[in-house]
Amino acid sequence: MKNSNTMRKAAPFLVAAASVLWGILVIFVRKLNASGFSAMEIVCIRSYGSVFFLFPGIGLLQKVAKENFLHVRIRDCWCYVGTGIFSIVFFSYCYFRNVGISSAAFSSILMYTSPVWVMLMSGVCFREKMSRRKWLSLVLALAGCVLVSGITSGPGDISVRGLLLGVGSGIGYGLYTIFGQYALNKGYHPMTVSAYTFLFACVGVLPFVRLPEIVEKLNAAPACWGVGLAMAFFSTTVSFSLYTLGLNYMEPGRAAVLATLEPIVSALTGVLCYKERLSAVMLSGMLLVLIASVLVSRKEE
Repeated sequence: MKNSNTMRKAAPFLVAAASVLWGILVIFVRKLNASGFSAMEIVCIRSYGSVFFLFPGIGLLQKVAKENFLHVRIRDCWCYVGTGIFSIVFFSYCYFRNVGISSAAFSSILMYTSPVWVMLMSGVCFREKMSRRKWLSLVLALAGCVLVSGITSGPGDISVRGLLLGVGSGIGYGLYTIFGQYALNKGYHPMTVSAYTFLFACVGVLPFVRLPEIVEKLNAAPACWGVGLAMAFFSTTVSFSLYTLGLNYMEPGRAAVLATLEPIVSALTGVLCYKERLSAVMLSGMLLVLIASVLVSRKEE
């Protein structure tokens, strides 16, 4: 009981740490993009690299805990189809396609509508109560994301196709929380959920890429092996494990709103690493997201 209470207190910090690691993903993606890798090829590298780290890690964990974390019941595989294909692959496909036809700001803000979908789906799937604090934190987080994205500086060209892809990325992004919660409720360890998520993602991404071509590109630029493995380890293996572990001890809606810390970290990464400008409007948005995160992480009375 004591350990459970400790983990419940630590859960918001675990989710926040995962958001930080997701936020620095831009560093790895830009390096791979500069080397000629397409968006879906980067998703493929991320998925296969994560499996490379996760399954040996679980093997070591099994020896320490003396439990079988790799056993998955066939009837529960739909959970991992959900997290791996419907979430990781579908979300990545929609988001990266949208970046190609819409502005990055427009694509980003629609992706971060995921807390809306998570809270709505959580009310239906898990009967999660929507308190006034949650509604307030949700509104603040979304308003903050709008300001951080920079979309307020101009409407740009918004197509129906871009709108549909953007909404799809937001729903797909949020589906990991929903399907992940189902898997956790069935008694699976957080590491098991992360491992099988990316194993199914490896299968789901195959129609969009050609593995021999990716290997040829990696071999042609050996430094990209290090970049890809670092991305798979820090911004995928560790981040998703932390997020799923935190999700095991908190409500899906709260976890989804806390995850909106990611755009703040991404913006700061751009400023520090790529000398991008950060306006007063964007700073105001960061403040709103931080306030929302503090509100939603506090225990309900």
